[in-house]
Formats: sequence, structure tokens, C-alpha cells
Amino acid sequence: MYDALKEEEIVRKVGGRFKLSTLIQKRMVQLNQGSRPLVETKSQDKMAIVLEEILQDKIYLDTTDNLRSTGSPDVPDMPELDLDDL
Repeated sequence: MYDALKEEEIVRKVGGRFKLSTLIQKRMVQLNQGSRPLVETKSQDKMAIVLEEILQDKIYLDTTDNLRSTGSPDVPDMPELDLDDL
């Protein structure tokens, strides 16, 4: 799964390496605070969960770099996180 970070596809998908790093950091904070994964997985590895969420287009950064979710209508947008929360 971590091989996905070596691929340019995931970097282009989120709009660059800085945005990828920001997206991963913000989502990791949410998972560490108890958020549920947006993908089905047996893995407990939070990094693998975040990468799979990105690859499945479940999460993204909006134009103001706030973390948002897509897809399922029963999953609300993620709450905004300040960089101070990281």
C-alpha cells in the first residue's frame, strides 16, 4: 500500500506533494481522534486506511485546504481542522 506514495498518480490526484502531505496529516488526526474509516478494510494501519481513502476518492482537500469527504450521502463532510491541531 505504501507503494502508492511512490506513484505520481496519487500526487496528481490531490494536486501536489504538499497537498498530499496535508491531506494525510489531517486525516490521520481524525482517525487518531476516533473517526471511522470511509473504506472497508481489515487493516488497523491508519496510513494504509488514509491512502486507500485517497485512492478511492473518499477524501479530498477543498480549495481552502479543508478536509472533505465524498461519495456516501450518509457521511457528512469532515470538520475543519486547523494546522494547530496537527
